[in-house]
Amino acid sequence: MEQSQSPFSKQELLPQEEMLEVVKSKSALIIGMPRETSDDEKRICLTPDSVNALTANGHEVYVETKAGIHAGFDDRDYSEAGGIIVSDREKIFACPTVLKVSPPSFKEIEMLNAHSVLISALQLKMRKKEFFQKLAEKRITAVAFEFIKDEHGGMPAVRALSEIAGTSSILIASEILSSSKYGNGLMFGNTSGVPPTEVVILGAGTVGEFAARATLGLGANVKVFDSSLTKLRQIQINLNQQISTSSLQPKNLIKALRRADVVIGAVRGLNRAPVIVTEHMVKQMKKGAVIIDVSIDMGGCVETSEITSHEDPIVIKHDVIHYCVPNIPSRYARTSSVSISNMFTPYLLDIGDRGGLENILRFDVGLRNGLYLYHGVLTSKSVADWFDLPFRDPNLLIF
Repeated sequence: MEQSQSPFSKQELLPQEEMLEVVKSKSALIIGMPRETSDDEKRICLTPDSVNALTANGHEVYVETKAGIHAGFDDRDYSEAGGIIVSDREKIFACPTVLKVSPPSFKEIEMLNAHSVLISALQLKMRKKEFFQKLAEKRITAVAFEFIKDEHGGMPAVRALSEIAGTSSILIASEILSSSKYGNGLMFGNTSGVPPTEVVILGAGTVGEFAARATLGLGANVKVFDSSLTKLRQIQINLNQQISTSSLQPKNLIKALRRADVVIGAVRGLNRAPVIVTEHMVKQMKKGAVIIDVSIDMGGCVETSEITSHEDPIVIKHDVIHYCVPNIPSRYARTSSVSISNMFTPYLLDIGDRGGLENILRFDVGLRNGLYLYHGVLTSKSVADWFDLPFRDPNLLIF
């Protein structure tokens, strides 16, 4: 009887010495932080305090002139914190690590050095196929900060910005209601002898929770709608009080919309936000009522919503005011910048302590979840599916 041939050689079958992995020593990062050029982007990734923490740990941070001006930080603040102020934009993008809030433009990608590291938002729904092809040509390693997960499986960047979006949506609605140009003269909240403002919130996630928290703080009435009873139960636990909640039954929703002074759209979806409020429903709302569609970055959950900008944020349809700016947190640039900076700083310090991004990616699963390009190779399945591009599992590339 013929013996089967072993796939291993005799040498491979012999016991081998155990090889212990040598942990890489701490490395100094050289970080470039450019000024954001997108019209609606006024935030910055690192505050002067964060730059001070990084430089105190031996890292170099190059800051483009006036990069933090919209967030209330001037060049002197960064210089005193140890940052190096640079007016040459190309020098900023030539740094081995480039830190941005918004994704780079095609012109900015051209300025990146080959094999450099890019950390920014991805904003997948607003990207084009050519964006990833350009980065791949430069062999860029790119991390999308909104997809980074913490040790509990949550997404800290999304959580932080959602908290700001939820709270600010109520502040914006209050401002619009009292505006002499658009509003109907209502004061947001409650005062003796006057019926309280009626607020309807669509979605019981983080945005919805913080919108409800701000509404209650101002003394207005709130009703939260969601398709998930678990989320509706959780929002009451988080707010530590019983509020009016309802599943998304059309009859109940229409009744609430007719009475609403403010509607906050905070519903997410996998590829697009589901349309919860139809045009027919909008027509039945009060004249001068306000819709803040926070879901507009995913298409909007109100049928009549259309994308607006911070410069021209309002459209009026069927006598109902629509505020549909995709990047609401940027309106509060300083608060948002501090929040983003608080998230970035520990990661950057950890990357330096562990010998660089490539080394930490092997151990930090949460950080690896934000990786979408590794030396020009696409590693994100969602990006690959969206744009019909080939991808590789990052676990096979990094290990």
